Amino acid sequence: MRIGFLGLGKMGAPMARHLLAAGHELAVWNRTEGRTEPLIREGAIAAGTPAEAELGADVVITMLFDDAAHEEVLFGANGLMDALSPGALHISCSTISVALNERLTQEHARRGHEFVAAPVFGRPNFAEEGRLWVVAAGTDPAVAKARPLLETFSRGISIVGSEPKQAHAVKLGGNFLIGAMIHSLSESFVYAEGQGIDPAIFIEAVNSALFQSPFFAAYGNVMLHPPEHPGATIELGEKDLRLLREAAAAGGSRLGLADFLGGVFARAKAAGISQQDWPAGMYKMIQQDSKMRS
Repeated sequence: MRIGFLGLGKMGAPMARHLLAAGHELAVWNRTEGRTEPLIREGAIAAGTPAEAELGADVVITMLFDDAAHEEVLFGANGLMDALSPGALHISCSTISVALNERLTQEHARRGHEFVAAPVFGRPNFAEEGRLWVVAAGTDPAVAKARPLLETFSRGISIVGSEPKQAHAVKLGGNFLIGAMIHSLSESFVYAEGQGIDPAIFIEAVNSALFQSPFFAAYGNVMLHPPEHPGATIELGEKDLRLLREAAAAGGSRLGLADFLGGVFARAKAAGISQQDWPAGMYKMIQQDSKMRS
């Protein structure tokens, strides 16, 4: 299958690489040109603009940072939306707002395109290993067309509804739970340290007894052993929480914990640590907060 792939960051590049390895013909585009070079050496075709990535493609996949990037790449000059042919499929793997998803759904329907929302759960190492978890929503025929492609870089797929916005709503809700987990682990580690308990021993005991969750173990390890390069930055976590709160407000819901975490992210931004690794950076900040209060 001929695929256009837009967005080759820490997540997009390995996802595209798995599609190439599965034998698909790939046209790739990224705002930073240098990111396309490794994939071109592996057989991908370079596209000069988002519109060029669509030429002759059966499917276009986007993995872009935020709503603003989508506005530029999809609706700007030489953008994707005007280039897509009737019947073409757009798969959005990015984490975007529910409001933007609704706009994309309407625009694709008006133009005769198929649209599947398929955001992914997992850090960059999961993308490299082809073990992301995909949350997908769209019409049955569109999801059936997208599924073989999504399977190339995932260990599982959850179909959560027929309306594309439902997938991005689930993704934002999942990332909210990750944020709550990071904060609760950070405070639990600070508590353990204050009791003379090694946080690594604390999380091993509590996780074994209560959760048996590989994600508690993995995030705890990242917090205690910060990676050399951030997997997901605090800035990214703040963006996703903001989109969740906007979606909740639009749906008539008020989420007290989400509002509290919004204040935590605001302190992180004020402290100038937004580009640090999200779990490790938050833990360090909460450690420092605790020392200041003591």
